[in-house]
Amino acid sequence: MENPFTHPLPLRLLCFFCCITLFLAFTDGEVEDATIKIMQDFSGYPASEPASFDILTSVSSLSVDDRSLQTQIDELALFSDAPAPSVTRVLYTDKDVSARRYIKNLMKLAGLSIREDAVGNIFGQWDGHETQLAGVATGSHIDAIPYSGKFDGVVGVLGAIEAINVLKRSGFKPKRSLEVVMFTSEEPTRFGISCLGSRLMAGSEALEKALQQTVDSQNVSFLDASRSAGYMRDHDDLSSVRMKKGSYSAFVELHIEQGPILEAEGVSIGIVTAIAAPASIKVDFEGNGGHAGAVLMPYRNDAGLAAAELALAVEEHVLETGSIDTVGTVGVIDLHPRAINSIPSKSHLEIDTRDIDEMRRNSVVEKIHQSAVAIAKKRSVILSGFEIVNQDPPALADETIIRAMEAASQQLNLTHRLMISRAYHDSLFMARVSPMGMIFIPCYKGYSHKPEEYASAEDIANGIKVLALTLAKLSLY
Repeated sequence: MENPFTHPLPLRLLCFFCCITLFLAFTDGEVEDATIKIMQDFSGYPASEPASFDILTSVSSLSVDDRSLQTQIDELALFSDAPAPSVTRVLYTDKDVSARRYIKNLMKLAGLSIREDAVGNIFGQWDGHETQLAGVATGSHIDAIPYSGKFDGVVGVLGAIEAINVLKRSGFKPKRSLEVVMFTSEEPTRFGISCLGSRLMAGSEALEKALQQTVDSQNVSFLDASRSAGYMRDHDDLSSVRMKKGSYSAFVELHIEQGPILEAEGVSIGIVTAIAAPASIKVDFEGNGGHAGAVLMPYRNDAGLAAAELALAVEEHVLETGSIDTVGTVGVIDLHPRAINSIPSKSHLEIDTRDIDEMRRNSVVEKIHQSAVAIAKKRSVILSGFEIVNQDPPALADETIIRAMEAASQQLNLTHRLMISRAYHDSLFMARVSPMGMIFIPCYKGYSHKPEEYASAEDIANGIKVLALTLAKLSLY
């Protein structure tokens, strides 16, 4: 008889496992668990259901490569149409396309399988042992409004990739697949639509229809811009971006707070319980205009003053609610013809209102409308437009995910607090696809959307560890 141990490795492995099987058949069941463990250790894969890995009881194996991560943050910031330290990265521009290529390369280096949908949402997947189960997703965005900073959204994308690397280095093997998502155009910079990619993923048919006609300030259509970036090919359909409810078992987003609370209180981790409901309004007034010196005050129909009065009315209606959670901002006022010696004949306002209470926010929106009508009548101008661009409902974080994030923070000995997000994120729309949660980390003075935006390497690493441990827990459910 030939000696099997002189044969190639596969046959020797077969003989090894045959011997184990025969041994189990003739021995007491007490040794079965130990033997299965030997088989698992030998093969590197579970012989049956994947058990809770040591990472859930010992966090010492969690190691963030913060030096490499900071290099990635700095390198990604170079893909910008504004000089450092500012970052400007607008949807489907050359810089955006280059930045997307950079992210896909990092996903490949992390061993993730990559796919992109019709509008450029990018997905990097690490297959779990039970691929038939809905996976666990994490991610954010990398587009940046003009002259902003390099951490908003970016921490949630690069941090998600690093969280996967952390888990892989620790030896963890997920049960449910883990997926990193880079969302297209969370910022409304180019086409005036925020969270464009995640809205489409959540199944917004109204947006699918609107995008067929949407153009930017240079009259470039969304469809042409997306094609120039390599998306929306002839066979593509915006409806293909939709995801069925339950496509993921959980979605968790890591993000800088964009507010001062965590830093001021010295707390390491913010666990988001709800995301405020946003509504956006566009208002247009039309007057008569005229020469600034020749038209006397009693005879004016000043569209600019109508806009100014409505801006003050927005503040008044928000404060009337008596709630700290109700906010309103007039972020845009445009006057025509924008000449110092000409009475404005047209004015345009863009108003943002937010609240965690949808009914209260909707009441504010209605009061703003009533004021616009009254002001137009009072000033003898025409209210030529009052459009509610979006009126999204608030989103609540899932209790199971909240508990997982709390448990992860406690295991890592990190201070944490529950809080709401007054800024809204892709998570607001992912809540329509799956249970959702968010992790906040402190940022310097709460600065965001400006070059001074900053999060320390330690705070980012803490957030990544909480994210990694949370993903591990959720992947084993």
